[in-house]
Amino acid sequence: MQFSTVNILGVAIHQVNFPDTLAQIAAWCTEGTSPSPCRQICTVNPEFVIDARRNPAFAAVLQRADLRVPDGIGVLWAARLQGALLQERVTGSDGIYRICARAAQANWRVFFLGAAPGVAARAAVILQQKYPGLIVAGTESSNPQATEWLAIQQRLALAQPDLLFVAFGHPCQDFWIDQHRHELPAKVAIGVGGAFDFVAGVTVRAPRWVQRLGLEWLHRLLRQPWRWRRMLKLPQFVGLVLWQFFFIPPYSN
Repeated sequence: MQFSTVNILGVAIHQVNFPDTLAQIAAWCTEGTSPSPCRQICTVNPEFVIDARRNPAFAAVLQRADLRVPDGIGVLWAARLQGALLQERVTGSDGIYRICARAAQANWRVFFLGAAPGVAARAAVILQQKYPGLIVAGTESSNPQATEWLAIQQRLALAQPDLLFVAFGHPCQDFWIDQHRHELPAKVAIGVGGAFDFVAGVTVRAPRWVQRLGLEWLHRLLRQPWRWRRMLKLPQFVGLVLWQFFFIPPYSN
């Protein structure tokens, strides 16, 4: 499937919504033979965009990804300034539910990798209860360190999942998938950040009305004040987008 893209500060983000994303995942999962390498989906928010500007290696990871979905109200706003309408945020936190619902219907095998010990397994149980028929190929509370790769590879080889959720956090999960995608037996891998924590109830997500107002970032900052340094990237993103919109180049030394 071919999707148009919108360029946000050098990152080409696909103009997709959840139905488009699910349709693309279905197309990949039903291919006659398992694609090589595994398909990678990145959920791009303003933090991703700022990091890509600072880190060429991360920018290259995003460029190689098979699907870059719009995550973050700032991305939707920046696209709108360019006249590109993005219908909705396609987040890992919401996507894990929608993908698992489709997986339960289509008999796709799902593997949960990452988060703190026990969290992935708890999230898998909750999702199985919510979506009867969901096939959990396995869970593993590992980390992206190179020393863990052999054990993870062996678990995945035995499990043979169709879908791999990776919850190592940004940007580790995106680098990890990109590094190992040629060796992953899954057909699709997606980094979901703190989605396992939300599903398992370890972390409380912002109420829907807060999400609709585009203030989920503020809710998360109030509950996790240690994230304040990361949140500084949001005003940087806004400033750079406005500079680009008004054709004023950013000041540099």
